[in-house]
Amino acid sequence: MLFVCTGNICRSPIAECLTRAALAAVSGVEVGSAGTRTVAGVPISAGAREVLRRMGAEVGEFVSRPLESEMVVEADLVLTATRRHRAEVVTRVPASVGRVFTIAEFGALVRAVPEGLVMRFLEAEERGRALLAEAAARRGMVRVVEPDVVDPIGRSGRVYRAVGRRIAAELSVPLRLLAGGTESASN
Repeated sequence: MLFVCTGNICRSPIAECLTRAALAAVSGVEVGSAGTRTVAGVPISAGAREVLRRMGAEVGEFVSRPLESEMVVEADLVLTATRRHRAEVVTRVPASVGRVFTIAEFGALVRAVPEGLVMRFLEAEERGRALLAEAAARRGMVRVVEPDVVDPIGRSGRVYRAVGRRIAAELSVPLRLLAGGTESASN
């Protein structure tokens, strides 16, 4: 799973770190992130680090990575912060079109999937393939009110917190299903 934003210091690292935390006990899932307009080695922004600390996710020694076509080719699923990022990913690797979504788009599509279609599989890898296929099949049939996650860079802590909450909310159902949990189990 690959998350993509512009600088790879705010939105995509928040998504990566939240995903790593949620799937820590799930074997076989690789998570990474990259930026469309960044250089390698830039530390995560202080605002993103603080949001992740508040959310209980470990940041570690995170540094930015520029998006490379090979990353997209190797990823089973690419989730972007905005439609512009999604378009850039697909432009770089046209064959990826069926597995590239915005974070919000994927969250909305997965929420429309009957859980039994995913939870019937025992392995996370199989659940992931089922999630991707079911989400792709619903593309264009599910309304996504706001498909883009705003860029908090240079903005207030309140904006960073709102971005963190939005990303967590959009990923909550996909991550729960990948981890093998059901709605009743999480209540």
